[in-house]
Amino acid sequence: MDQSKLAELLESVANGATSPDEAAERLRTLPFEDLGFAKLDHHRHLRQGYPETVYAEGKTCAQVVEIVQRMRDHGSNVLVTRCSQEVIEAVLAAHPDAVHHVDARAITIEVTPPETLAGYIAVVCAGTSDIPIAEEAAVTAESMGNEVRRLYDIGVAGLHRILSKREEINGANVIICCAGMEGALASVTAGLVDKPIIAVPTSVGYGASFGGVAALLTMLNSCASGVTVVNIDNGFGAGVNATIINRLLNGSSS
Repeated sequence: MDQSKLAELLESVANGATSPDEAAERLRTLPFEDLGFAKLDHHRHLRQGYPETVYAEGKTCAQVVEIVQRMRDHGSNVLVTRCSQEVIEAVLAAHPDAVHHVDARAITIEVTPPETLAGYIAVVCAGTSDIPIAEEAAVTAESMGNEVRRLYDIGVAGLHRILSKREEINGANVIICCAGMEGALASVTAGLVDKPIIAVPTSVGYGASFGGVAALLTMLNSCASGVTVVNIDNGFGAGVNATIINRLLNGSSS
């Protein structure tokens, strides 16, 4: 929609020919902004409740910096995931107010505070080596308005550790469970609580873990009810799905 058509739409709303709800629906389908190397979906927030996320791997520093700038120009909050050190340095140089989340390898810029959701999401991980993926999930969820409680290094090698956190885990609206090796933590957690579990297999482990495939298969074959599984190391996807569930629990679809 070009500027003239947008002006026509606004005038139509002003004179009562188009209702605000009809105008919002038309805005939901606005086309992307074509940067040549990327097509930015500036209206994803209208459709889905959160803006487009920048996946940095495979992009040049200049591309990431330009995408971030264009998002800011449109008043959008920014989340950049899987950042190399070079990307981090380039974005921070161009945007000194950006926040670098070291463990998550992510960058956030808050232009407008997101809607604050009631309740909290628990992000649980089996071992210290799983923290980077757990942090990607946590930072993603926080950037979308959730309170996140981190419960790290409570894997099944010492069941007393997770049992000591059972009350806090069960108090969450949604639980994200990250584990590598054999990935048993998701099943154990689901067997203890009555909340939805989003399981994230991580690529942590020795040879026969096959880069996270063993944990993925364990989680997919969980005998405990209520376990949903995302892809290997996909902390971002888990954070988004947990946000969607929490919004529904808060009575909001966007």
